[in-house]
Amino acid sequence: MPRLSEVIATLDALWPPASAEDWDAVGTVCGDPDQEVSRVLFAVDPVQEIVDEAVKLDADLLVTHHPLYLRGTTTVAASNFKGRVVHTLIKSDIALHVAHTNADRADPGVSDALAGALDLRVVRPLVPDPTDADGRRGLGRVCELDHPLTVREFAARAAERLPATAQGIRVAGDPEALVRTVAVSGGSGDSLFADVRAAGVDAFLTADLRHHPASEARAHSPLALLDAAHWATEWPWCELAAAQLDEISDRHGWDLRVHVSKTVTDPWNSHSPSPGAPN
Repeated sequence: MPRLSEVIATLDALWPPASAEDWDAVGTVCGDPDQEVSRVLFAVDPVQEIVDEAVKLDADLLVTHHPLYLRGTTTVAASNFKGRVVHTLIKSDIALHVAHTNADRADPGVSDALAGALDLRVVRPLVPDPTDADGRRGLGRVCELDHPLTVREFAARAAERLPATAQGIRVAGDPEALVRTVAVSGGSGDSLFADVRAAGVDAFLTADLRHHPASEARAHSPLALLDAAHWATEWPWCELAAAQLDEISDRHGWDLRVHVSKTVTDPWNSHSPSPGAPN
């Protein structure tokens, strides 16, 4: 069995920590570099529910997309929920490793996995990484559909292919407009509107779209907006990342058992539609 330090070196090669945003907190949160690793669990959120799942699975390593401590802390006391997460992990000899914006920028990365879940052909990054001479890394992806769909049909495809959430898919735009090209960005994407407009696509699928940026984007152009749940747009990366580690494990003869959590950690758990609201 490989040691944690060997597995982490492999993960850092897939998602280099240096490519993360300056404000981000990626890398290993806890874990003994010399401990052996035989079972790994991938998930989006390092919340107690996921940590309990890792304990039940007898995992040695939990890899999450979202950081546990994004803004730092002065305590890991078990009297608060993040401290309880740390205590549970350490008591159970489970390491925690985070790949966030470094996984967003990777090739393949979070938005590649999102595009794959929607059966889209990736053309290029939406915001290319200037350090990548091959032009494959960067934030978001510009994609093409295999055949044109209406906005209504594309939204239905997204609702069917992405993990089910209370929110589903919110749409802004003409439901009957044709979609041939799409920009996608896993997670919060309304900071990318200028890049989306410059890409000249027919639709933009992302998460966490706020009122004013969405309203202004619609005023700029007939761009259709599809707003999915944040967790749902990033969960496909867990399957992609697990497959990548599986392949590396086979190549090195590590015989790792790699799992993907199917626990829904989207914070919104129910939805009451307004009577008479448009569908």
